[in-house]
Amino acid sequence: MYCSLWLLLLLWSRTVAVRAIPPPDPVQCNRTVCTVSNSYGPWGDRKDCHVKTVKYPTTEEELHSSVAYATENKLKLKVVSKFSHSIPKLVCPSSSDSLLISTAKYNSVIRIDSNSTVTADAGVALRDLIDQVEKFGLSLVAAPYWEGVSVAGMITTGAHGSSWWGKGGAVHDHVIGINMIIPANESEGYAKVIQIGPQDELLNAAKVSLGVLGVISKVKFSLEPGFKRSVTYNFTNDDSMEDKFVEHGKKHEFGDITWYPSKHTAVYRYDDRVSINTPGDGVNDFIGFQSNEILVSQSVRTSEKLFESTKSVAGHCTLAATTLSYKKLIANGLKNNGLIFTGYPVVGRQGKMQTSGSCLYSPTTRLDTSCAWDPRIKGLFFYESTAIFDVPKFGDFIKDVKKLRDIKPENFCGIDHYTGIMVRYIKASDAYLGQPEDSVVIDFNYYRADDASTPRLNEDIMEEIEQMAFFKYGARPHWGKNRNLAFTNVRTKYPNFDKFVAAKKQLDHENMLSSDWSDEILFGKGSVRSDGCAMEGLCVCSEDGHCSPSKGYFCKPGLVYNEARVCRYSPSSTSNL
Repeated sequence: MYCSLWLLLLLWSRTVAVRAIPPPDPVQCNRTVCTVSNSYGPWGDRKDCHVKTVKYPTTEEELHSSVAYATENKLKLKVVSKFSHSIPKLVCPSSSDSLLISTAKYNSVIRIDSNSTVTADAGVALRDLIDQVEKFGLSLVAAPYWEGVSVAGMITTGAHGSSWWGKGGAVHDHVIGINMIIPANESEGYAKVIQIGPQDELLNAAKVSLGVLGVISKVKFSLEPGFKRSVTYNFTNDDSMEDKFVEHGKKHEFGDITWYPSKHTAVYRYDDRVSINTPGDGVNDFIGFQSNEILVSQSVRTSEKLFESTKSVAGHCTLAATTLSYKKLIANGLKNNGLIFTGYPVVGRQGKMQTSGSCLYSPTTRLDTSCAWDPRIKGLFFYESTAIFDVPKFGDFIKDVKKLRDIKPENFCGIDHYTGIMVRYIKASDAYLGQPEDSVVIDFNYYRADDASTPRLNEDIMEEIEQMAFFKYGARPHWGKNRNLAFTNVRTKYPNFDKFVAAKKQLDHENMLSSDWSDEILFGKGSVRSDGCAMEGLCVCSEDGHCSPSKGYFCKPGLVYNEARVCRYSPSSTSNL
């Protein structure tokens, strides 16, 4: 019943005028303290992040003054964008006696240069950058699929699209210059701007900096002559996917794959560059990023909570089947003429096809639609795990996931009614914290409970996939996503990690930009195991207490990857697998 209601509501919402409420400001202040959050609401540890002072610079000079103020007063310093879309606690300083800089108002400069480059202020929104570039008949080749990011934010965390071609799908690999403001001594005015060019070794550190090297002021990107893209989705079975993924990435410049394991379905995206003169005015308005009627988002969440509380795998599977059918019907949100999908291929300008996020924009103030995960509406609430594999290892990973799936396919429905398992491509990078070789990325979303102590249906399956990726196959975590356990021993996975640390010591020798998160994740400091820590990915369980034994969840070996330790529902701690 809930799934049928959801589909009817969703179809209805696509026929009415869209009036989306914009996402909330990530910084909220009262008379005594400010609190910073991400766009999903609670952080991974569910602890609030407090800062004493927030500054909103509008120019590079004001940004410089803010850094100087923090240095002179020996404050911890962090930067947040207007979007704050990173899942890890990157923007949270380690002390409330700190300064937070918001780049929400530092977004006025987008300068197109004669040599097919663009320079933008750190706070410029990706959509504004793309639209301005396209006006000059040029295109930014790489972009993340979600456009709700700032210029500095997306490169700081290694945001990416999908491509093994040219410079690749990672946005930072199209960066050829960065202005960064770093702490300085008194004689230098407590802060200074350094200009890092394409020949500077520091650029390899600064392109993916995690916000711990300095404060990015401006970013320069290389551009290419404007072009269009032609996209077709092929919904087919997942047979031999482990053998086909390499050829798919080589054949299609912007190709990807979305895998729905419970449905034995793989969706191959045939996405190729075509001439700017090719007919077509298509738009990529990805369904997951469209504005949803608030009632729809709330109804889906209510359905999920019911399925979880009643342990209804069938409910999740009905929702997964309904969602997949609808995605196929509307081509995942592709629109031939900007309004509706009428058939493949869908051809449109690069700037309209490379990224999406229509739920961000609000033409009116009427409160009837929003992004589905807006924390104010009590809609979708989920985890996102993103693992980056060396190509030779990925086929075996797929085979292992299929073995796990074949034990009981319906256990994967909780993943499939979100986005399935998305597969994308990233090229090898010179960035110290970029990918050391050509790589394949997976993303998958799954239900997160309202309360940290509430177990999740089939959470052992998600945890086994997660541990299989990061531990058995040595996948690297996306810096802007993931639960904490994904970052275990992360420094051993990057050959140039020590060079990054050396750059940090050079630029921020007083550790002003360090935080509890960076100290724990990058340097292994301060991680503490506690009761229930495995329930939210803060640890891998090693004893039953790390799960929820009072609710029947105990620490058990994985079903396929036996070295995994997962929280599985069992009548008792001595029960069989």
